[in-house]
Amino acid sequence: MTGAAREPVPEKAKAASFAPLDAGDASEAPRPAKAVQDPRGRKVKTTPGAFLGGAVGRLLPASIPFRYFGAAAVFHVAAWVALFAGADGAPRYRGGLGWTLASLHLVTLGVLTMTAIGASLQLLPVATRQAVRTRHAPTLVFWLYAPGVAAAAVGMGLPSVPLLATGALLIAVALAIYAVLLARNLFGARGMPAVIAHVWVAWIALAIVLVAALSLAFAYAGGTALPRAVALALHVPFAAYGFMGMLALGLSYILVPMFALSQPPDERTALVSCALACSAFAAVAAAAFGIAVVPLRVAAIGAGGVAVALHLRLMLASLAKGMRRDLGPSFRLVRLGWAMLAASLAAALGVALDVPFGGMATLFGLLLIAGWLLTFLLGILQRIVPFLASMHASRGKHRPPTPSSLAAGSALSVHAVCHVSALAVLAAAIVLDNAWLARIGTLIGLVGSVAFLAFFVQVVRRMLGAGAEGRTRAASV
Repeated sequence: MTGAAREPVPEKAKAASFAPLDAGDASEAPRPAKAVQDPRGRKVKTTPGAFLGGAVGRLLPASIPFRYFGAAAVFHVAAWVALFAGADGAPRYRGGLGWTLASLHLVTLGVLTMTAIGASLQLLPVATRQAVRTRHAPTLVFWLYAPGVAAAAVGMGLPSVPLLATGALLIAVALAIYAVLLARNLFGARGMPAVIAHVWVAWIALAIVLVAALSLAFAYAGGTALPRAVALALHVPFAAYGFMGMLALGLSYILVPMFALSQPPDERTALVSCALACSAFAAVAAAAFGIAVVPLRVAAIGAGGVAVALHLRLMLASLAKGMRRDLGPSFRLVRLGWAMLAASLAAALGVALDVPFGGMATLFGLLLIAGWLLTFLLGILQRIVPFLASMHASRGKHRPPTPSSLAAGSALSVHAVCHVSALAVLAAAIVLDNAWLARIGTLIGLVGSVAFLAFFVQVVRRMLGAGAEGRTRAASV
């Protein structure tokens, strides 16, 4: 976030602090502004949240990001239902059409990517200090993408190749439009080089994923752009670690310091982490085409491990130095997600070395998708949703509600217990190759997903209620 120190900051930004994020939770007064010098030699005051100056003016209408987050919460429930339907083969799943594959893609496309689109469309314009150029394109992306995910998932589950192909086309068109929106924002970005670098890598990974995914989808209809083995070897790492992973790591450099009320992480270390990740992706791409497969995959895991270690060191330092030390259950999920990220790399090494355990590939998938990405994302969403709701509810002359008041209730506690329990039971089901354990774990996860959906509905209702109250008060003045 060095951009705040590289150019004069508007008066609003100079006074910005994180107090509005959740004034009811802050246990300390805002940190005094720190004077630094910009390249012209003039002193500029910065705070941990300086980039939020004027953020309200760069917000999308609430209906846009909340549409994505709401759809993600619904697809989260659907994913557990689909996994229950495919529980018989889940502990040793190795690919192929069916409800297990549908469940996997309801998570990756319906929850993870859906949230990533909504969050990046809202957060990047705020972080890069430029207004959203169009509000129609994000809406168009949603109305192409959401039906596409539903069609593709049902097509995988039934299975129905025409329905799967239709869904794949809608998803591809939607993601292509999203990629254009993302690139336009990145080209105009000011400051935050580490964040921008990570998002650019995610953008490139998305392009690779689109080609690989369309090849896999249309292979069932007799057409393909890449051999199946090559497409599969590109699809998994570039979708999970590349697009979703790099986007999660990049946006973490904004979100974690923001919620912890800490100074921005060291840019150089973050860029070194990004460069190591890039070298890992290059090795994975070469291995996908049959070049020194095992050595390159092992080298990629090693480089990725160092990149993750550097990233986590920065994240833990931000949490340790932040003014807000207790971030509640949401960041316990975030920390668990980070641990699962490291565990997924260990499992990936087991897959690369062909460890003699029949469930190794399935365990790797559980650690990577549900363990890291889903756990991390759900923890972050518990902060983002009330935060954005509070910002939208603050428009007007009345006192805005705090995020903690919008999210108050027991739903998140139920969700956290169920989510962690479901992961543990599913891991046991894989190790023991037990379908009944898989069903039990799925039902526990389903209860948790319903609780998370209830949390989201509650926040939206309270946001709308606060907004209506504010408009009433403003009209009466």
